[in-house]
Amino acid sequence: MTLTHTQTQTERTQSLHGPSPVTTFGPKACMLQNPHAVMHIQDPASQRLTWNKPPTSVLVIKKIRDASLLQPFKELCVFLTEVKNLLVYVEKKVLEDPAISGDENFGAITKKFCTFREDLDDISNRVDFIICLGGDGTLLYASSLFQESVPPVMAFHLGSLGFLTPFKFDTYQSQLTQIIEGNAAIVLRSRLRVRVLKENWEKKTRNAVRQVEGGGASEECPCVFQVLNEVVVDRGPSSYLSNVDLFLDGHLITTVQGDGVIVSTPTGSTAYAVAAGASMIHPNVPAIMITPICPHSLSFRPIVVPAGVELKIMLSRDARNTAWVSFDGRKRQEICHGDSITITTSCFPVPSICFRDPVNDWFESLAQCLHWNVRKKQNYLSSEDEDF
Repeated sequence: MTLTHTQTQTERTQSLHGPSPVTTFGPKACMLQNPHAVMHIQDPASQRLTWNKPPTSVLVIKKIRDASLLQPFKELCVFLTEVKNLLVYVEKKVLEDPAISGDENFGAITKKFCTFREDLDDISNRVDFIICLGGDGTLLYASSLFQESVPPVMAFHLGSLGFLTPFKFDTYQSQLTQIIEGNAAIVLRSRLRVRVLKENWEKKTRNAVRQVEGGGASEECPCVFQVLNEVVVDRGPSSYLSNVDLFLDGHLITTVQGDGVIVSTPTGSTAYAVAAGASMIHPNVPAIMITPICPHSLSFRPIVVPAGVELKIMLSRDARNTAWVSFDGRKRQEICHGDSITITTSCFPVPSICFRDPVNDWFESLAQCLHWNVRKKQNYLSSEDEDF
């Protein structure tokens, strides 16, 4: 019996996050299915925003102490409350700005706001989508407010760089209307789930001590962070090189000796990592980047590992000094002997709303913000010039 081409051709199955690869190889081989697997290959063209119900609340993140953002912030809030009838959430310290609290005309609008305080109030189940006014730091800050599911984020370019903020404020009303109607592309920016485990937590953070039931002894108490850009481990104020061991899925792969190491997401590849010599990776690529900072070795170069692996960083036994770690440039803390940092891909990405689509937005940011592929072109060579 002869099989036709249509019979032998295998179509790619569709998943919630885009097309999945074929997992059968030849007539008899296949890949063992893992019921705990959560990673899928994402198809950027198929990622569109949709609402199960019309959005009714919005969180507005504004860069603090920036006078140039006062007027856009007020215009936006009036539009959201008076025109779109949305419940607006604003951080309490934003409204404490004298330029806002002293504006009597704007006071009637602020009375309709819901306020919250970072690290004290949980708004994870109250906000339908987020609007950021400022630079890339506002998006990083918005990510840090949500340790699990993150609402869609619309970021306006009103800061200094704006690599992650594709929208311009000039036409915010029409753009917001389209998004509220569910007409927009999104890019899922993966985050890193970082777990910091202190060997002797009781002496360093007494408020976080938990007692083991019945025993009375202190239990090791971890801190967990969701990181959008990168985790940076460095030597801190010490003049000695940092010396940390890097494990991948339990196996020691290298000892990092130098100024430190950067573990970043594809979104973070165009931040600190690229400044340290790493490649730029599109946010849709499921990967984790490991980039040394000034390594004391010619053989250690930036590497890319699959998303989903578990990385672990610890001080080497013979390290002369401690190390310091920061998460998206925040929550900086010291790492001592016996402490560990465990990093893996988070199950909760940041759905960033695109201006056009994930591919065009990314290359536009490379050209506009990093001047990628900008060079002086060679002059045209005529036939007469070729004779010489």
